[in-house]
This record gives sequence, structure tokens and C-alpha cells, in this order.
Amino acid sequence: MREFLDSMPAVLAAKDLRELARRIASARRRRRLFLLMSGAHPIKVGLSPLICGLVRDGVIGALATNGAAAIHDFEMAAAGRTSEDVGEGLSDGSFGMAEETGAFLNRAAKLAAAENLGFGEVVGREILRARLKFRDLSIFAAAYKAGAPATVHVTLGADIVHMHPAADGGAIGKASMADFHRLTAVVSELSRGVVVNLGSAVVMPEVFLKALNLARNLGRTVKDFTAADMDFVRHYRPQRNVVQRPTETGGHRVLLTGHHEVMFPLLAAAVREELSRQARTRR
Repeated sequence: MREFLDSMPAVLAAKDLRELARRIASARRRRRLFLLMSGAHPIKVGLSPLICGLVRDGVIGALATNGAAAIHDFEMAAAGRTSEDVGEGLSDGSFGMAEETGAFLNRAAKLAAAENLGFGEVVGREILRARLKFRDLSIFAAAYKAGAPATVHVTLGADIVHMHPAADGGAIGKASMADFHRLTAVVSELSRGVVVNLGSAVVMPEVFLKALNLARNLGRTVKDFTAADMDFVRHYRPQRNVVQRPTETGGHRVLLTGHHEVMFPLLAAAVREELSRQARTRR
């Protein structure tokens, strides 16, 4: 892998990917935060093992996702696969009506609300408690075991589990609000760290911007961090709300465009190689 990475031209996206990997590795070595924000698609296309590995090894210090990511994560943990044919299911009203997914995640929301905990923490905990067959594929279970914050930021009505009869808008809202406060605390520690938005076009960029603003409003100095967006299409909100606006007072900006199932494994491999190189240099 080292030989392959060294063969990449030191220009444009290849240069940016290597630089982002260096900054993530340096953040790990200096005990600074690497926050990975994700949409659902990275989980859907099979990146969970890579994300879990980086969480277990302490490279990723915190996770933040939209509601759909939690759905795919549960299904990966329960069945080892996820997703369905939306068009086929929509024609007869069966799309998203899986009993297990709706029951599990709505129960998790109610538990989180009753215990005054965040949605993401309880999802990870309950996946482990249920001893789901493929729980090692769950990014929320990995985060819970590692003691890393993992938050879920829900848009009510946007997720299939909201069609389930057990859905409780009050519980979902309370659990997700707790996660917004937790994310604000996480973002307040982002100075000289790294935040990567992986495949969330709207929800995470909007939530991140508000969490950052709230942290600064409360008097925390949050600056000089690296902000990156990785998606297969460049969208307005990730560019503006994750990369450009938050770093106007200082920081480093990265935009990497390409398919998640190709680009993120490249980044993960580059990070691990950079960590190895830094370790060799220190010796």
C-alpha cells in the first residue's frame, strides 16, 4: 500500500487525499479530535468494517450521522446486509415496513428519552445487549464499546421507522436533541483536529454549523481545524457549512469527489500508512 500511495501524483485530489490522511494521523498522534460525520449511503455500500476499525483503534474519536444511517447500521448488525428496492415496495406500500427495524429503533428512542441519553449511544448499547449476529459490523456498537460519542440527528418523517406504529415523535425528538447537545460538546473540542463529512448532503452540514455556532456562542474557541467533504457529487451545504464558513477564521479545507466505496477505503489506507510512517520516524 505504501508503494501504491507513493506512486500517486502529488497534484490535485491525490495531493489533497494524502494531506488529509497526514492531518488525521497527526490528530491521532497529538490526541486531537477526528470527527466523522456520515450519511446513510456509506453504511449501505459496505464501509462499516473500515469505520469500525478506525473507531476501535482510536483514530475516529466521534461519529455523527443522520437517522437513515442508524437504520442501515441496525440492519447490518441484525442481518449482515441492508437496503431494499424502493420502487418495487412503493408501488404497493410495503417499502420500509420491516417490523424488526421499526420496532428496534423506536424502542431505542424511547429508552434514550426515558434515561435522558442520546439516541446514538442507546442504539449502540442495545445492539450489543441484543447480541445481534453481525454486531461487529455496527459503527454504533463499536463506538459504544470504545467510549466514543456517536450521535444520531433525526429529521422527523424522513426515515422509514417513522411509519412504524411504535414511533413516538416526542421520544425521537428528545433523544435526537440530547445528541445535538452532545455533538455541540464534541465540536467544542475540534480545534487543531479534523472533521470529515462523508456523504451527507443536507442534514449533517446543517447540524454541524449550528453545533459549531452554539459552541462558539458559549465561549469556546473552536478554530484551526481541518474540514473536509467527501461525496460523489459536490453539494452546496457541505461545501459552505462544513468546509468554507467554519474555517474562515483559520483552518485547512479539503474537497474530495468520488464514490464512497472507492474514496474512503483509499483514505483509510492512507491514514494507516501515515500512522505507520510517523511511528517509524519517531523511532
